[in-house]
Amino acid sequence: MLSKNRIKEAEANVIQYLREGLLKKKKHKTAQKTYSENCELSLETAKRLLAMEDAAYKPYLWVIVVSYYAMYYIANAVLLEIGYKVGTRISHKVTAESLIVFVRNKLKAELIENYEEASEEALGLISSRVDALIESFECERAKRSKFQYRMDEKLKRSKAITSFSRAKSFVFEMKKLLP
Repeated sequence: MLSKNRIKEAEANVIQYLREGLLKKKKHKTAQKTYSENCELSLETAKRLLAMEDAAYKPYLWVIVVSYYAMYYIANAVLLEIGYKVGTRISHKVTAESLIVFVRNKLKAELIENYEEASEEALGLISSRVDALIESFECERAKRSKFQYRMDEKLKRSKAITSFSRAKSFVFEMKKLLP
């Protein structure tokens, strides 16, 4: 679950990103379409890479990388839909923090709409699920870096499968925010 401190940190950073032009108020349908297409291609690539694995070919690094990029692309498509364009400098961090600030509550509203008859307990579960979904983006961003540079071979397959699973779930939920 995202801590209150993490949410406040993201809010402060997003204000700074807007000031510095790292994030701009802007809609861009062509870029949004490209991000969505890149998301689908990334998921398909991860799926195919996992299907190709054998004793000699272990594409786990690339499963993690393209799974993360599926999440990154759909996140940016959603941000464009709600009117924000991420710039090129530190774009992954800007995207992660913008998700917390702008998309988190929209996902909650979308899930609540789907469960109108939810009890108080279900509402708490929805909040936890949304926070976990947003946190999965940050986990995958960090894992991609760690995996590329300093993880032993033993853990790679399970990490790759987890990444692909998280990406599919993240993309599924984020698509609900697109037209």
